[in-house]
Formats: sequence, structure tokens, C-alpha cells
Amino acid sequence: MSNRVALLTIVSREVLRFMRIWLQTLLPPVVVTALYFIIFGNLIGPRIGRMDGFDYSQFIMPGLVMMAVITNSYSNVVSSFYSAKFHRSIEEMLISPMPGYLILLGYTLGGVLRGLVVGVLVMAVALLFTELRVEHVWITVIIVVLTATLFSIGGFINALFAKSFDDISIVPTFVLAPLTYLGGVFYSIDMLSPFWRQISLANPILYMVNGFRYGILGVSDIGIGIAIGLIVVMVLLAFGVALALLERGVGIRS
Repeated sequence: MSNRVALLTIVSREVLRFMRIWLQTLLPPVVVTALYFIIFGNLIGPRIGRMDGFDYSQFIMPGLVMMAVITNSYSNVVSSFYSAKFHRSIEEMLISPMPGYLILLGYTLGGVLRGLVVGVLVMAVALLFTELRVEHVWITVIIVVLTATLFSIGGFINALFAKSFDDISIVPTFVLAPLTYLGGVFYSIDMLSPFWRQISLANPILYMVNGFRYGILGVSDIGIGIAIGLIVVMVLLAFGVALALLERGVGIRS
């Protein structure tokens, strides 16, 4: 019972945190997505033509949703947990009977919920620009939840190692952004030469974008079983690494 109360306390605090500052956490991705649809979907899309049998706006919609989910689930945890470190409020949790896995799970669920809320808002914006249909509901849900979980844990790991507020922006800027833009959000890897296609297959975000696109549109450059399997493995590995780092006190205990 005490563990459940502790978990719910962390999760509810995280939800209240990003809901309270919704102008900073929820509105920006909606505005950015609308701009992507206006520029790429309405202005550039007609010149590109159809892709994989769909209008360009329909084709990029799953990728734009995933991009928002990835960015927001990651940033929610990395900013929240590092702030707890900075203000030393994390020490109260560490000296409590609360197990480490519960702390990790609480912050992860908070990041997942923000990612899902933003994903729903972005999909609502997409309805203003293109027709939305979901071919495989459960695959869509599984992919988006697993992706949000993975990047929430990634944000937790980043926050553990961060020593300043500048450190929490390095990974999103120099790692996540390039991988996301090169992860098949705006194009099919079948358009690439064989060499660059093989290089793209090393990008994990490619599997998430294509898995989600399969759930929404029913088309993918990657086998859906491979995509789901890879994401599950990465989630388990990331959770194990994050928990081990937390238990050792990396970045927390001097």
C-alpha cells in the first residue's frame, strides 16, 4: 500500500507539473506541428506528390506525432529529475523507504503521460490538415507507449549524468534531433540509395516512426515484428541501466 501511494504521489506531481505550465509544455508542440503541416504538407507536399499511396500530409502525420512524443517524454523527465537534483529534493526520496525502481517508474510514467497527452493533441491538429485513420489500433497504442517509455527512461539517465542545466540540452539538440529528422519522418527510406538505406537501418527512431506509421496507415519500410521487438529490448535495457545507475547513486551521491 505504501509503495502504491508513493508511486501515485510521484506520478500525480509530474502530471500537475506539466499541466500547470501548459503554455510551455503542451502548446509549443501543437504550434510547431501546425507549422510543419502548413509548410511541408500544404505548400511543399503537392509538389512532392503521393508517397506509398498516400497524400504527403497523411504520410508525414505519424512521424510528426512520434517526433512530438519522443521530444516531450524525454524533456519532461530530464528537466524534472534534474531540477529535483538541483534543489536537493531528490535526497528526501533517497532516504525514504521508497525503493529505487519506484522512483524510476514514477518519473517514467510522468514522462509517458506527457508524451501521450502531446501525441493526442498533435493528432487533433493533424485532423485539421489531413484525413486520419487508424488501421491497427493496438499496434498504434503499443508503439507509442513503448516509445514514450524508452525516451522517458533516456531522459532519466541524462538527468543522472547532468551537472548543469546546459547538460540536459546536449542530448536533445545533438542526438535526438538529428536521429528524429533522419528517422523517416518526412520520407521513405526506399527513396534512398542502398548504402544510405543500410545506414538508416542503424537509426532506432526509424523503427519507431515506421511502426507507428504501420499502425496508422498500414504501411512501413520495416517489418512490424522487428520494430516492436527492438523497441521492447531497448526499453528493458534502458530500464536496467537507469536502475543500476540510480542504485549506485551516480550523479546524486558525491
